[in-house]
Amino acid sequence: MTKKKNHPIPMIFRSIILLSTALFSNKLETLELINMAGEQRMLSQRIAKDYLYVGKNISTMKANRQLETSMKDFVRIHKQLLNAITDPEIKNILAFVELSSNDFKTTSKKEFNLDNAQLVLDLSESMLEGSQYIVGSLQNSLEIKNSNVVNQAGIQRMLSQRIAKYYIAYQLGIQDENTINSMKETIKQFSQNLDTLIKNRSNTPQINIKLDDINRLWKIVYKFYNNIEKGGLPLIVFNSTDKITKKMDEITKLYIAIHKQ
Repeated sequence: MTKKKNHPIPMIFRSIILLSTALFSNKLETLELINMAGEQRMLSQRIAKDYLYVGKNISTMKANRQLETSMKDFVRIHKQLLNAITDPEIKNILAFVELSSNDFKTTSKKEFNLDNAQLVLDLSESMLEGSQYIVGSLQNSLEIKNSNVVNQAGIQRMLSQRIAKYYIAYQLGIQDENTINSMKETIKQFSQNLDTLIKNRSNTPQINIKLDDINRLWKIVYKFYNNIEKGGLPLIVFNSTDKITKKMDEITKLYIAIHKQ
């Protein structure tokens, strides 16, 4: 009996397969970069929040420890982004973000007062804006639909820390209209994003379980956050927003994992 010969894959098809594999790999790498830049968004808010909690002498040990870790993480991720990204425009934004983070380091070592607290808030907004621009630029270079859901889940990490930042800023005495409006808008955006993520059709059972956990917690704690002018619950706000951030980070990574299957 004559054995059937295995015909080699024509060179043109081999090239197409290799190209497709390379493109898919690049998409995954870009998706990871989006996640990293998204984490910088969160850290920009967490760093400021921790600084303000220390200044208010609330949960000082935990906030100091978290601040130190967050600053190290910010520097580490910043270096990784610099090494991975070649686009000159994005590199220029990264340079600006680095300047803002250096200004924060300098300010954080000075004696705490309301002027320095306001400066830290302003710097955190600059770091956030730069990191958001980087995420958007990376998304534009990615042609897979679910990069949006990865970004949206990642935004939730930032929004939860942003809530705690404005809550404690108000308790410190930064009680202008911008603080209240920013808080209310952040809560509104988190609620809308959470609803969108819950309805997302690509969710795995594991993702749905984690989103349900967050939704049950959110239905309770968002009322505390909305009472920013009343205050009185800084520890609950600190701990609940950290819990939400951690769970949303897990969900973000699960969305990325979907593309690796």
